[in-house]
Amino acid sequence: MRAALQSEIGQDKLEVVDDMETVGFGPGKVRIRIRATGLCHSDLSAMSGVLPQPAPFIPGHEGSGVVTDVGDGVTTHRQGDRVLVCWLPPCGRCPACRRGQGHLCLESFGNVATPNFRRAGGDIFGFAGTGTFAEEVVVPAACAIPIPDDVPFDIAALIGCGVTTGLGAAINTARVEAGSSVAVIGCGGVGISVIQGAKVQGAAQIVAVDPVASRREGALRFGATEAVAPEAFDDAKNRITAGEGFDYVFEVVGRSATAQTAYAMTRRGGTVCVVGAGAMDDNFQINMFSLFFDEKRILPSMYGGGDVLRSYERTIALWRAGRVDLEGLITHRVQLAEVNDALDQMRTGTALRTCIEL
Repeated sequence: MRAALQSEIGQDKLEVVDDMETVGFGPGKVRIRIRATGLCHSDLSAMSGVLPQPAPFIPGHEGSGVVTDVGDGVTTHRQGDRVLVCWLPPCGRCPACRRGQGHLCLESFGNVATPNFRRAGGDIFGFAGTGTFAEEVVVPAACAIPIPDDVPFDIAALIGCGVTTGLGAAINTARVEAGSSVAVIGCGGVGISVIQGAKVQGAAQIVAVDPVASRREGALRFGATEAVAPEAFDDAKNRITAGEGFDYVFEVVGRSATAQTAYAMTRRGGTVCVVGAGAMDDNFQINMFSLFFDEKRILPSMYGGGDVLRSYERTIALWRAGRVDLEGLITHRVQLAEVNDALDQMRTGTALRTCIEL
């Protein structure tokens, strides 16, 4: 089958090959024919080495498709089921799951260290234990989440990670209050979803901050009340909050420098929500007096900060009701052979989100 292969960390371009094979099918597993996959910035971070990932590997962790085969013991799925790929499914048994924090379940991370594919040169990993930049994937049955017939494959793919992460950060983690002021640093696909989540929650002011003009324009279409370049952020804070700072500031970049900015732009007693996935050697430091005296809450948000299965259902309900725009996130639809053009668009900031059809 065809797949987009990253041979080594730091490689700028992917190689589209046609001799890839899936491995690991058996009891408890399902085989999925991928119909669409989202291109998330986390894929770029894994390719560059910011996020740890064994190589060679196939990127992609936002996918949807059709179940083509089920392994022994699988009673929850059958051939022909339409599903999205959940890269971090809750096991339901571990302490985190029992506390209602399935998004922190560590059981699924065992899949990350197991090869998902093979070709003549040897074993190939799938990013985040999935690897949806391929025509087929084999995953544990718990990773295949059934989707209703009215949800298109491209929208389902984005719900699998980016949309859930962004909406959940605003709704589950920060719990944005109606009438509040919000700033969002970083307006790619996840940042746009944060903006939509803040809008759903009833925020009065939502300021989008991004150095790329096209992303700022996009943010306004999705609910931001104002969009500014980073150098104009301080002026926006002074105008909108009389210099006090925003009630909520979301960092959706994954860098300590932007996290420091988010902290500085948050009012005393306000909330800093860190959504971006950063590097292991990039440390975020805070003055201990400020931490005590200003009483700002610092809330990391992993995969939307809540029950991902419930979050999927909520996202679909909001989409059906017209409360969130998911079609608008799919600004480019490309074929697998054009994946490198899509990567270039993501790197230069010309796309809010890219959906690849397989």
